[in-house]
Amino acid sequence: MTVNRTPSKVEFVADNQRMVRWTEFRLAADAKAQAWLDAHPSAEPRVIAFDVRRCCGGGKICQVSVRNLAKKDRRDGYATGTLDDGTTVLIDRKAAARLPSRFRFTVRGLGPMKHLDLDLDGEQWGALLYD
Repeated sequence: MTVNRTPSKVEFVADNQRMVRWTEFRLAADAKAQAWLDAHPSAEPRVIAFDVRRCCGGGKICQVSVRNLAKKDRRDGYATGTLDDGTTVLIDRKAAARLPSRFRFTVRGLGPMKHLDLDLDGEQWGALLYD
């Protein structure tokens, strides 16, 4: 996948934390992801969540997931992406600062464990999880 350009960004402070708000994310869904989205409709936007935890040895564990919007989520804490069909996706601000402006969704897993996931190359995963 080729990233055409870096989106413009605006830095501001929210809740006493510096935050980068990307002005444009263009997302695509491969055939499997589009079929999954059609089979699992949602009235609320989906969320690309980014969770960082420290383990007992001081290591950092990063997890990225695509999930439904939760009641506790504040929409102003997310950047916005748009799928080709106009569907809105909210992107965690920590992930938004590290993701390319264009990326795709795919489906991973087997049977009942199938889930929506990001389709990134190795360098993009590395930047997202370890930068």
